[in-house]
Amino acid sequence: MGRELDGTPAVLVLGDASPSVVHVQHVDRSVRQEMTDLGVTVGAQVGEENLGINALGTPALTGKGVLLRGEEHSAERFSSFVCYGHPIVHPVSGRLEGVLSISCRAQAELPLLGPMARQVVRDIEERLRRDAGLAQQRLLAAFQKAARRRGHAVMVVGEGVVLASPPALDLLPPVDQTIVRAWSEIVRPLGEATRRYTLTSGRTVRLRSTSPEGTDGSLIHILPEPDAPRELPDGPLRTARPLLIVGEPGTGRTTRARQAAGTGATILDADHALTQGPQAWARSLERLLATEGPPIVVENLSRLSEHLVTLLAHLLRDTPRDVVLTASPGGHLETDLVPLVAVCAAREDLVPLRQRRHDIAPLARSMLAEIAGAGRVRLSRETVRVLTEQPWHGNLSELREVVQTLAASRSAGDLVPSDLPLPYRQENPDASPLRKAERDIILAAIAAAGGNKLQAARALGVSRSTLYNRMRALRIH
Repeated sequence: MGRELDGTPAVLVLGDASPSVVHVQHVDRSVRQEMTDLGVTVGAQVGEENLGINALGTPALTGKGVLLRGEEHSAERFSSFVCYGHPIVHPVSGRLEGVLSISCRAQAELPLLGPMARQVVRDIEERLRRDAGLAQQRLLAAFQKAARRRGHAVMVVGEGVVLASPPALDLLPPVDQTIVRAWSEIVRPLGEATRRYTLTSGRTVRLRSTSPEGTDGSLIHILPEPDAPRELPDGPLRTARPLLIVGEPGTGRTTRARQAAGTGATILDADHALTQGPQAWARSLERLLATEGPPIVVENLSRLSEHLVTLLAHLLRDTPRDVVLTASPGGHLETDLVPLVAVCAAREDLVPLRQRRHDIAPLARSMLAEIAGAGRVRLSRETVRVLTEQPWHGNLSELREVVQTLAASRSAGDLVPSDLPLPYRQENPDASPLRKAERDIILAAIAAAGGNKLQAARALGVSRSTLYNRMRALRIH
């Protein structure tokens, strides 16, 4: 396609399913620096949560092609470009694999952006189909060879295919099948891996996963182990179960989780699954939860993949440790995180600061005394009123930052509104009852959708562009 567009001020961008940029091809070198300055570089995160409506994030979210001209982009910096983006869907599994976009300067709009992009996507999807077909044949052959052994329990998991021999189906109920599949996909990059696993029936098996040559799948052998006599514990049976703490960023959920876990707790952050890699993070998780030790706090559950959620839910059933989990509120608690929510016997929901305005004044005074010392400076009545009217999207963390700025502005006396950081010196311009109500409705819809703006717009009965326009007008970030 680059050769086809040679001499035009166009750029082709390939994104993965996350979506982030994995390849940029500048057909015309004159746009190379311009696109780099706009942040269109390999590794850039381009989801709607980062850039609003755009030609990579929007097709990834909606599963449909989109043409955006000028100001139809949410990000103003792309207003000089016309862009068409189209999702790339695996023809076998039906899973989103990536996104392709073709863009050009608005004044040089190419009339066939859409058809050109769709043709490239069709070529990519056809290659995925051919590759998947060959890999599936090899995987099927490996499964058939292993399954010929009488009474042998074996599963195979690949792109768009899951097979199990009759002995494997007899041995593994659906819940265990899901967990074994998740484990096999986590260890697949290792080539070969083994582990002992206790089925929901209480029986112990040994799992051995291999990746047959020329395939992108796993062949899992399930080997029953002899039943070992179980020793009864010396003391009373452990009854502690996981605690789930739900709260927006800045509400103090991490502090509350560490308080609940107690001194010496081990912290395991799901964000590290992205930097360490899911396999390494999963191995750390299994090692910690399989042994005795201090309580564990697992933070940011919403960052976990489906497989890691399933694995963690299984490990929590048998861990000898006390575990506290933290998550942000939203619809993902009733969808993606259901397995974890189900194993938690206790739950605490932290109320955001904007919904308990009566606490803002005492909290601000307490923070001021802690930072500046009791009696040195005071919040004037007008300052308290202005603080109370702010939206506080950052909750306690944001309030503390503002109080720290206030404490540094004077060494004694009353702190007045002019001492506040500039964005906080006036009452919230959205403080009218109507705008407050609109803001609260939009925030509630976004929270209920787990941050997904498209789902929030559908729930509100408006288009995505209308939702983004109202968010800008109400200063919702």
